[in-house]
Amino acid sequence: MGEFEKSISFDGRDIRLKVGLLAPQAGGSVLIQSGDTAVLVTATRSAAREGVDFLPLTVDYEERLYAAGRIPGGLLRREGRPPEKAILTSRLIDRPLRPLFPSWLRDDLQIVALTLSMDELVPPDVLAVTGASIATLMAKIPFNGPMAAVRVGLVGDDFIINPTYAEIEAGDLDLVVAGSPDGVIMVEAGANQLPERDIIEAIEFGYEAVQDLIRAQQDLIAELGLEIVHEAPPEADQSLSNFISDRATEEIKKILSQFDLDKTQRDNALDAVKESIAAAIAELPEEDPIRVAATGDAKALDNTFKDITKKLMRRQIIEDNVRVDGRKLDEVRPVSCAVGLLPKRVHGSGLFNRGLTQVLSACTLGTPGDVQFLNDDLQQDQQKRYMHHYNFPPFSVGETKPLRAPGRREIGHGALAERSILPVLPPKEQFPYVIRVVSEVLSSNGSTSMGSVCGSTLALMDAGVPITKPVSGAAMGLIKEGDEVRVLTDIQGIEDFLGDMDFKVAGTDSGITALQMDMKISGLSLEIISQAIHQARAARLHILEKMLETIDKPRTEMSPYAPRLLTLKIDQDMIGLVIGPGGKTIKGITEETGAKIDIEDDGTVTISAVDENKAKRAKGIIQGMTRKLNEGDVYVGRVTRIIPIGAFVEFLPGKEGMIHISQLADYRVGKVEDEVAVGDEVIVKVREIDNKGRINLTRLGIHPEQAAAAREQATSK
Repeated sequence: MGEFEKSISFDGRDIRLKVGLLAPQAGGSVLIQSGDTAVLVTATRSAAREGVDFLPLTVDYEERLYAAGRIPGGLLRREGRPPEKAILTSRLIDRPLRPLFPSWLRDDLQIVALTLSMDELVPPDVLAVTGASIATLMAKIPFNGPMAAVRVGLVGDDFIINPTYAEIEAGDLDLVVAGSPDGVIMVEAGANQLPERDIIEAIEFGYEAVQDLIRAQQDLIAELGLEIVHEAPPEADQSLSNFISDRATEEIKKILSQFDLDKTQRDNALDAVKESIAAAIAELPEEDPIRVAATGDAKALDNTFKDITKKLMRRQIIEDNVRVDGRKLDEVRPVSCAVGLLPKRVHGSGLFNRGLTQVLSACTLGTPGDVQFLNDDLQQDQQKRYMHHYNFPPFSVGETKPLRAPGRREIGHGALAERSILPVLPPKEQFPYVIRVVSEVLSSNGSTSMGSVCGSTLALMDAGVPITKPVSGAAMGLIKEGDEVRVLTDIQGIEDFLGDMDFKVAGTDSGITALQMDMKISGLSLEIISQAIHQARAARLHILEKMLETIDKPRTEMSPYAPRLLTLKIDQDMIGLVIGPGGKTIKGITEETGAKIDIEDDGTVTISAVDENKAKRAKGIIQGMTRKLNEGDVYVGRVTRIIPIGAFVEFLPGKEGMIHISQLADYRVGKVEDEVAVGDEVIVKVREIDNKGRINLTRLGIHPEQAAAAREQATSK
């Protein structure tokens, strides 16, 4: 295939596609560009590996700093481990793409999206999602596409498609909608407590734009003379399935209808049925086709048993409107909460339980110096003053495996919970702390990400963070069989695994702060999405009510071990004075007071110490150093040292002046020591500030009322 270019006029902005130009040995590739942002997306397929019983799809989004005209930092001066945003973008591409591959496909697939250039107007992530669909089609991989994605922003009262970074930052909505010809397939959003109706309208607005991009891809395929590949699935031998179904169906039905069984008991009961089937197969002759099918593939029995269990559970929900634990479709599992569970060395803690899901969240308050700088991202000068980290240890699901660094799932769940809380955090001017919350999943049976949203809210309020409103979250599920649809509230693990949708919704009683929808089918109608969003509100408010029974507002007092912050503003031309040559002055203040000092470029000084008196001492020193002095001002000072021609007096914290021997008294003084000694308290007046900034003091010409006022002011400090 030769080079081919196509331009799509899309919502007032052109999206340019180039195929056949770059990466000729990849299965399929496209250079997708808008403005000066250009992303190369490739799709490559290789033969299936023996024994693989799942779709081995790998999606990698890579950023190169040359795309923004920058050189990486660090010793090696090259890109290293992908930054968190790149990992989240990889997930953003993967999530709408994966459900569109046929369930029987076992070939190795890899999608690589490489940002080659980026301007300040066009985010590359949604371009990469659409590019992944085009590259897959070009690679002739079996695919139920095309698929495309757009971002929806809210500027004033108007929705806009693919807003700029500045418009995203200034607006109340950042929503990504991905869809296929069959409907919406993924939603990812952060919102500033928007009502449900606004979110639904935004999704509909976005999906209309998605359909334009889908039609453009269909036109591209037609112009290139290609066809969307729909390979027929390999014909499966139904003998093993029929054998298991005949012997296990009634037993599985009985187990799924025993609503008093917990997760472990249900799993054990199902395992016992499966073991009895395995024993029956072992008694068959070696040449029997059923035994051959079961033993030829080590996972054949497990996978077939799971498929039958899935069908029976789904049928029970569709036909009887009853779930495996006996709940109604819109019923939330029992909720309980606790705060202050950990000693106050931990600044705030919250424990959230929903069914068998348990999350412990811990809040730490830090100083401005603890802010996270995102220097390895293509966007410059980004800082995070709120961080949420999510941990999912193997014991939370009763398993054993090596502990490793956080994976993509942990990073994704942490980012979702972080996004859920951001809209209710106090502004930096009101609460200058850097905040970190860590959510430890202690037990998992569905929706731990929303559990960590609830746990974070509890921990923040326990730590005394003045959030504007508490946030809760719930996960919704879906069972769809033909035209029959059932939306499930607060799904547990088995319903997530065997269902068709995982839709997480977080928010306050005023509106939604974050949502994330993933599908296992090829698309969903807006009517069903609307139903799920409205049904989620009732669940969120129910959970929120249980949380507020435990703690109804942020504590007014912080942990005694949390740092105390004091702030002041100094003139920018005074910053160098406070820092001193090589940081000598600020280090001296820190050593003297034990307080930590952070100075921002605009002159904001933040002083922190666990002992508030130490922070006040440091603040006083800096105020003294930076105070504008006027000739004639009167102060109470203390003699710090004596030289033959005069005495040095510290009259403000960190600020000294000298009294010349001739200014010590209104008569002739023979020796300085005859009038003052080191440590003496003296009343002084600023006589002169010379052109070098040196301060000359005097004890002469001070009116008694000035002296009294100076003493009163010193006493009040």
